[in-house]
Amino acid sequence: MDWFLFFLLLQMGRIGASQQEEVCSKSVVNSCDDCIKSGPFCVWCKQLDFTKPGEQEAVRCDTKAQLTGRGCTEGEIISPQNDQTIDKGESLSESFNNQEPIQLSPQKISLRLRSGSPNTFKVSFKRVEGYPVDLYYLMDLSYSMKDDLENVKELGKDLFAALKKITEHAQIGFGAFVDKTVLPYTNTNKEKLLKPCDENDQQCQAAFGYRHVLSMTPKEDDFKNKVTEQFISGNLDSPEGSLDAMMQAAICGDKIGWRNSSTRLIVLTTDAGFHMAGDGKLAGILEPNDEHCHMDNNLYTNSAEMDYPSVGQLAVQLEKNNIQPIFAVTKNVEDVYKELSQMIPKSEVGVLSTDSKNVVKLIESAYNRLSSKVTLTHDNLPDNVQVIYTPKCKHPGPSGETEGVCENVQVGQEISFDVTVTAYSCMKDKSFTIRPQGIKDTLTVTISTNCECQCSDPGPSGHTHCRGKGNVSCGICSCREGSIGQFCECDVGGKDEPALRASCQRHNGTECEGRGDCVCGRCECHTTEGGNSYYGDFCECDDEHCEKFQNKLCGGNGNCKCGKCECFKSHEGSACQCGVSEEGCRTPNNTVCYGRGTCKCNRCECKEGYQQPRCQTCLGCTDPCQTKLNCIECLGFESGPFKKNCSEACVSIHHVMVDQSTIQSKKCHQKDSEGCWINFNLDQLVGEDNYKAEILKQRDCPAPPSIAAIISGSIASVALIGILLLMLIKLVIYTKDLKEFKKFEIEKKNSKWTDGVSPMFLSATTTIENPTFTGE
Repeated sequence: MDWFLFFLLLQMGRIGASQQEEVCSKSVVNSCDDCIKSGPFCVWCKQLDFTKPGEQEAVRCDTKAQLTGRGCTEGEIISPQNDQTIDKGESLSESFNNQEPIQLSPQKISLRLRSGSPNTFKVSFKRVEGYPVDLYYLMDLSYSMKDDLENVKELGKDLFAALKKITEHAQIGFGAFVDKTVLPYTNTNKEKLLKPCDENDQQCQAAFGYRHVLSMTPKEDDFKNKVTEQFISGNLDSPEGSLDAMMQAAICGDKIGWRNSSTRLIVLTTDAGFHMAGDGKLAGILEPNDEHCHMDNNLYTNSAEMDYPSVGQLAVQLEKNNIQPIFAVTKNVEDVYKELSQMIPKSEVGVLSTDSKNVVKLIESAYNRLSSKVTLTHDNLPDNVQVIYTPKCKHPGPSGETEGVCENVQVGQEISFDVTVTAYSCMKDKSFTIRPQGIKDTLTVTISTNCECQCSDPGPSGHTHCRGKGNVSCGICSCREGSIGQFCECDVGGKDEPALRASCQRHNGTECEGRGDCVCGRCECHTTEGGNSYYGDFCECDDEHCEKFQNKLCGGNGNCKCGKCECFKSHEGSACQCGVSEEGCRTPNNTVCYGRGTCKCNRCECKEGYQQPRCQTCLGCTDPCQTKLNCIECLGFESGPFKKNCSEACVSIHHVMVDQSTIQSKKCHQKDSEGCWINFNLDQLVGEDNYKAEILKQRDCPAPPSIAAIISGSIASVALIGILLLMLIKLVIYTKDLKEFKKFEIEKKNSKWTDGVSPMFLSATTTIENPTFTGE
């Protein structure tokens, strides 16, 4: 009996909880369309007599339970429902018979959803028995893989045998990679490029980035012959160009030979890590990987011009082309590739032995793990759409928004997923794709939303509900030109309709504040949620929306009037939350806030600049020593700007003349209009501009200047300046003469005088010789 009562209470609690969840959170609702956009539980009553005169039409929008409780009949309620249509739903295939198998059903579905209302549909999956497998063996041919290559050459038979266990329609391809043939990854010496291995190794092929060796083939001999032709190569650094090779193998589908209907596998075997986007900068390669195929003569041609792909780029292309990678790596790099596998969907990591002899078993185990795990996910999800996957199988994973997972799924076993789709905004014909990872099959989901009401309104002729002056639209009157009002009862007359409606608008442009109807240019206010009425010229007032205290309107100590609390005499505050008291505002001199503030809620609210708690000091006010100087000068010494009207201008200062001041609160030392220093002390009394001043009787005035000294000094200065000018002029003249004299002396020394006699000069003595005189 106790268990029965407990179960009954539990069920009642669940019912109550579900009823509480059905809430219509409406904001601005003016029509049926606005209503159904407001929330998944909002419905509209189109019943003509549902609203009363003056009542807002928004009351037609509420939950179904609320509307029926107010008298709206079931048939008059507009509530759009979710609808789904399977456009293509071919049944699942049992086995592969050389035709395109169907592994996912349905293939196309159209959803017409109510905004915010979830819709669930079922997606079924069954892996076809004998489904084709394309395996591309991508091998690291750097020098450290020399022993592994010899063993791989003998693996063709075992590899095909393992694939035959899975399907009769298996194909194998082969590719090899090393690294970019530029420094610092590879020695660019010409001889080393041609033979990057040790000198003792005769069988060594030239350095290369990625080479496609064998396209997909079902022939074991082709695989064996092509692999046998391969030789080891080499490079400098430890990480290899494996991401470059995987990117080209994924996107060069026509060269690799991937089939449209097959499980696509890339088996990467290596003993080293990998280069990724950004590493190309070491070689001066700055161009990002463009995720396009660049293969010529089966060789990756853009290896030296394009950077390595990022892990994200590679993951996108592998997922886009439904390729599942298997990383067969040695123990030393297992952790590195496990971290890489976490970032690439549908990938597995296996540990190679030192000579790669276990690679066939490794591939077989990895394939079984990949194929037994079914992951359903989506692409290109539209904005404001949520998808939740709920697996329905023996070993389900948790429900999730990004994917649904079923583990340990056997070939031929049918499983399903409940897919719940919710659209949170209005949209039309938006599509996204649901698909199993690694499988070609897809489901296209097309979403449209019900954001418009289908009300089946009567014809366009005037309806009696609208006084014959309008038509009914989902229960609301749509008035013809010249008439307005809830029932088109108001004739516009000489004014146009915008002018009438403008008279019902206040500051924000909303008619009657959204709380009433504009009838003939005047607001008819609606009732509030509490049953009272809005009031005011624009319905701007109500008595239900005031500030609350302790969850009570106006704290229970006042009345709400037009959005503001009118407190009882015993209380105050914006929410009447405080008892009237001044105890907390009293000062030591028994004043309230020193007269520089008001006491509200037993706390001082100070005037601008004054500081709480008692408004005693003003940190932001101008220094009173400066503002009161003129009054101090006229009151104490009858001088200054206020000399003529001192008693009127300085009524706020009560002064006394003293020999020694007793006030210590504010000491001032200021210079007055006559240049004298005045010493006075101020004490601010009760009030904002009320001071007591003690003024020292004696001013400090400087002695007057000596006129005689000023005149004597001026004359002496002029005389001194004159003498200095004369001396300067004399110095300039002397310097110039000295320069000319030195020039003359130099010219004199350099002059040369001739010894000839001037023809103008005649001697006073004349000598005459007798030509006949012989001297005897």
